[in-house]
Amino acid sequence: MAGRALGRSFGWLWGAYTVSTFGTWLAFDAFALIAVLVLHAGPAGVAALAAVGPAVGAVLAVPLGPWVEFRRKRPVMVAADLVRGAALLSVPAAFALGGLGLGQLLVVSVVVAAADICFRAASGAFLKALVPPEDLLVANGRFESTTWTAAVLGPPLGGAAVGLLGPVVTVAVDAVSYLLSAAGLRAVGGHETPPVREGAGGRPRAGELLEGWRHLLTHRTLRPLFLNTVLVNGLILAVSPPLAVLMLGPLGFAPWQYALAFAVPCAAGLAGSRLAPWLVARYGRHRVLLTSGTLRACWTLGLALVRPGPGGLALVMAVECGLIGCASVFNPVLATSRLELTPADRVTRTLSAWTVSQKACVAALTALWGLLAVLTGARAAVAAAGLLLLATPLLLRAPGLRASAPAAEAEKAEKAAP
Repeated sequence: MAGRALGRSFGWLWGAYTVSTFGTWLAFDAFALIAVLVLHAGPAGVAALAAVGPAVGAVLAVPLGPWVEFRRKRPVMVAADLVRGAALLSVPAAFALGGLGLGQLLVVSVVVAAADICFRAASGAFLKALVPPEDLLVANGRFESTTWTAAVLGPPLGGAAVGLLGPVVTVAVDAVSYLLSAAGLRAVGGHETPPVREGAGGRPRAGELLEGWRHLLTHRTLRPLFLNTVLVNGLILAVSPPLAVLMLGPLGFAPWQYALAFAVPCAAGLAGSRLAPWLVARYGRHRVLLTSGTLRACWTLGLALVRPGPGGLALVMAVECGLIGCASVFNPVLATSRLELTPADRVTRTLSAWTVSQKACVAALTALWGLLAVLTGARAAVAAAGLLLLATPLLLRAPGLRASAPAAEAEKAEKAAP
């Protein structure tokens, strides 16, 4: 199943995704490095880049969901790539002219975040129209494996480039990757029929801004998946700053050891994403979602036990390996279910609402856990997130999620019958 050919058009789409994903991971944390090493910014400036920029970008992207829904998706994706590429290219240009400042980095982060949400929302709808329903899980598994491969290779290569050439160079490479992605998307080819908006003369309606959230929160299967995923991802990412403070400060790990602890386990993501289609074929989608979704919530608490030395480094790697392996099985199955359970005329708004909610939750929980770390200590903050994560699998046991799985599988089997 995993080796199935999905056609030339998907090949170009996958190639475009691969190029931009590797560019993004190569430039991982580049803005923070520029702020610290080039602009000599303090903690407040770095925090603003990490939280405020993406949060504002998410807010600006809210009204774009209904607009993108009723446009051809490939031109929107190309435009989003060009916007991201141009915004990022302004950083090395300003640096070369001696005019780069923290304000520009913040504006660029807002623009890139908004364009990223538009691209993600449009790409989901485009993939659903491009790939047959029975191949969606294979396609999403390939995207997931590409992400984890880039996560393994990108940061070490980017770190070497930063050491040799400076952090601005990695931003330039990331910008070029988006321009190459736009070219790859243009090569996908095919004819895409523009969606038609019914009623109101084709004009946008105010209620459409909330249509994505309405669909997510009223659908008995998507609601528990949505709430679980937003909360789990938010808590996992909120742990990163306190854990970095703990490992690089009191525990005395070197920066290269810290990077190694999170880069090496990404190989488990590649393995998990390749296994996902096989696991679904053997055990069924509901069981895979429930099992992998439950297991991915059980690892983070172990990070509170980290100690100095090789044993502590091995513990972090083992925990991250388990977490990433489970998440990489869960993610493509979730992405496939989300597309299949959303009508074609609501996919963009639903994915936009999902991404905006995720970014807002991450920003809020990151700020809250930063405050908790100040009040209780970094180790206690990590432990608190780990304990809360243990309760999140309860959302996956909602009656709607259990009841819909057999019905969905029966419907799929009926469609496949001669």
